Amino acid sequence: MDGLTESKDRNFVIALARGLDVLRSFRPGEVLLTNTDLSERTGLPKPTVSRLTYTLCQLGYLVQDRETGAYRLGVGVLQLGMGVLAGMDICDRAAEVLRGLRAGANPYITAALGEAHRAEAVYVAVSRSRENVSLSMHVGSRLPLFRSAMGRAILAGMTEEDRSAAIQAGARDTGQQIAALEAEARNAVEQYRARGYCSGYGDWRADVNAIAVPVVSLGGSRVHGLNVGGPSFHVTVEELENTYAPLLIAAGKALGLTP
Repeated sequence: MDGLTESKDRNFVIALARGLDVLRSFRPGEVLLTNTDLSERTGLPKPTVSRLTYTLCQLGYLVQDRETGAYRLGVGVLQLGMGVLAGMDICDRAAEVLRGLRAGANPYITAALGEAHRAEAVYVAVSRSRENVSLSMHVGSRLPLFRSAMGRAILAGMTEEDRSAAIQAGARDTGQQIAALEAEARNAVEQYRARGYCSGYGDWRADVNAIAVPVVSLGGSRVHGLNVGGPSFHVTVEELENTYAPLLIAAGKALGLTP
């Protein structure tokens, strides 16, 4: 959490922000976390974490395991997530587009739609590969905003103001220098302008190739990333650029406004 924000912004509710930090501490594949785990991940004192976990349990956002005393996410978090997805009409429109992108000759292709959250891109809709050897990606999966094709496409589609805010959040969350993140964002914008898409060839994961385009909502208020990709040993750079790039660009235009 940014101490400067806490001290200077009187409208900033510190207790609420800390509670959300606790919920964000859970990572994909994790079920139970203790107060000690949460304290280490949030940087908050254990007494503070104990009060927060008690409150979140009372509200149904956390559930305490009777045997271990550790915590898991409760159904309240799921209700919040479903409420977010329900408000994203683009997800409904994207379903057929994603299936169309995935339905090509290469059965290892996965297509997805994502949105930025701080220094990450979060999948909000996905059509997975038809093969067992594929990326284990699903709704809620997270990618680095500055090192993945999807994240770079989102950055390219943002306004200068939103991109600057994303860079500031990225510096706080990842510990990277602002200048380095600015260079990453600048490269994403330049690549999109030159090619019509952004790429990530082994940058996020050494075994993954992907390309992506920004999708600006019809109201102009939200930016999503639309990507296709898969395991690099089955999905080559040449195939993505020669076969899937034109399809992806057309799909992005069909879903939203071209930035």
